[in-house]
Amino acid sequence: MTNRTQLNPVPLGASWRASAKRALMTETEGMQQLIAAIDGALGDALAQAVDRIRSARGRVVLTGMGKSGHIARKITATLASTGTPASFVHPAEASHGDLGMITPDDVIIMISNSGESPELRDILTYSRRFAVPLIAITSVPASTLGKEADIVLPLPRAKEACPNGLAPTTSTLLQLALGDALAIALLEDKGFSAHDFRKFHPGGKLGAQLKHVRDIMHPRGELALGNESTLMSEALILMTERSYGCLGVVDDDGRLAGIVTDGDLRRHMTPDLLNLTVGHVMTRSPKTIDPDALTSEALEQINALKITSLFVIDEDKRPLGLVHIHDLLRIGLI
Repeated sequence: MTNRTQLNPVPLGASWRASAKRALMTETEGMQQLIAAIDGALGDALAQAVDRIRSARGRVVLTGMGKSGHIARKITATLASTGTPASFVHPAEASHGDLGMITPDDVIIMISNSGESPELRDILTYSRRFAVPLIAITSVPASTLGKEADIVLPLPRAKEACPNGLAPTTSTLLQLALGDALAIALLEDKGFSAHDFRKFHPGGKLGAQLKHVRDIMHPRGELALGNESTLMSEALILMTERSYGCLGVVDDDGRLAGIVTDGDLRRHMTPDLLNLTVGHVMTRSPKTIDPDALTSEALEQINALKITSLFVIDEDKRPLGLVHIHDLLRIGLI
């Protein structure tokens, strides 16, 4: 049997910490250069790119090789999820048939730090042959890619975080940040809202945050409701049957006038509680929410007010339903 020696992990020493901080500082300096560049030629080119993409009838096609290709994939996903149809075409696959994915109605965004990646040649040639608009993201505007592109988004020649200056680090961070900036500019330009965002994010916690209150609320028929003249002996039975821990109080016109909660019961816990009317116990002007509000807004209110439920009302203040903190738990929002 071979003896196996268990290696103890090397503790993170001061030199490692210094290395990590140096890398982050180098990348931070690169980001500062990128921000400053927006006030110059980069900002003008970014405005042209937004206009070109906005007027396109097709998709935004992103491509890049190596690390730039990974960044291109992420930007593709960000654009698609924020209302700008986009797809990624791998340069190698493009040379073997995937050029057919690109149409003259599309706009190509080609990412290459040097602007000289040979793998991009076939897509570049195709874009020029069929007059497909080409936007370049590169640190070398004078490169082959920069010269051929219709619009060049010039990245600052920032220092790489890699001490050898070889591994793409700062440069890919700037590519990603510029892609995010382009996506957000397009999002705001078209007025893409959180409600639109929900269409593309139906799953997970994000999907839960983008559900509407009306999608998860308990309907009016399941609520415990009474009026100010209802005796507390009857109100307690209703609250127990419905098990939401509260009773809504409506006026003669059916508008929500108050609420009776467990807290109200504790504050009025006297021997004659059951003989009191709801009007003596209730809290007036209860907190409510609109049925078209997002569930994330309901959670924010419940947390801020330190309550467990919100009545959902229509524009005339008539109760439509109720959303409870347990409902937010059920959909995975909490």
